[in-house]
Amino acid sequence: MSLSDFRVPAHATLSLVDWMVESVVSRGKHLLIRTRPPSRVSAPPLSIHSHLLMEGHWDVYATGERWRSPAFKARAVLGNPAFTAVGFELGFLHVLRTTDEVEVIGHLGPDPLGHSWDPAEAVRRLLAAPERPIGLALLDQRLICGLGNVYRSELLFVARVHPRTPVGEVEDLGHLVDLAHRLLNANKDRARRVTTGADGMNPYWVYGRAGQACLRCGEPLQKESLAESTRSAERDVFFCASCQGSYVPSGEGAR
Repeated sequence: MSLSDFRVPAHATLSLVDWMVESVVSRGKHLLIRTRPPSRVSAPPLSIHSHLLMEGHWDVYATGERWRSPAFKARAVLGNPAFTAVGFELGFLHVLRTTDEVEVIGHLGPDPLGHSWDPAEAVRRLLAAPERPIGLALLDQRLICGLGNVYRSELLFVARVHPRTPVGEVEDLGHLVDLAHRLLNANKDRARRVTTGADGMNPYWVYGRAGQACLRCGEPLQKESLAESTRSAERDVFFCASCQGSYVPSGEGAR
């Protein structure tokens, strides 16, 4: 690298100029930029660990190209003579020894976009708490990593599963896990996520469309807040009560 500028207090004095970027890998929503020092520097390989959360993004520019986001939102700037990579509004940014990566990503579940994707392990982890609503379990990065609120709503709609259905009552959990793998891989190279198969007015079946007509049955779509007070903040989930049913706890009638 010919340019290294970390704009966070913990690493403001760190310079990786002349270091080599060996690889860039993702683990769920975590991004790891692995670097090694030049031969003259006695130091261990380092990984730049970032998480985008809701607003963050990494942009790559040709050297001298104008940035599309304001400079005050930049948290890291890395470059070589030809290109500059800028991390804007990153949820967090840490630099750690590459050998210590397990400390920050070792808790994550199977990654649908990873080379070592293991659907059986994903099902096993989900079923460890069979009473937990599937709409909450899908966001738990310890079970399957990489799924966010958009995919949570879209997966459940396509599979016709109500968000409040307990994991243990999902009829074909393996199918749902396989669908997550297929949907994420179908979108990994797209600039805009599409779940309906049509990159037009409605790229999503249900997400963000509360009150609008279901593209499958025409009924108005619903929105509810779903959370576990001890584990997560409330987040909206979108669904079709007609296509996905209205969940009724066991013993209180059919769903």
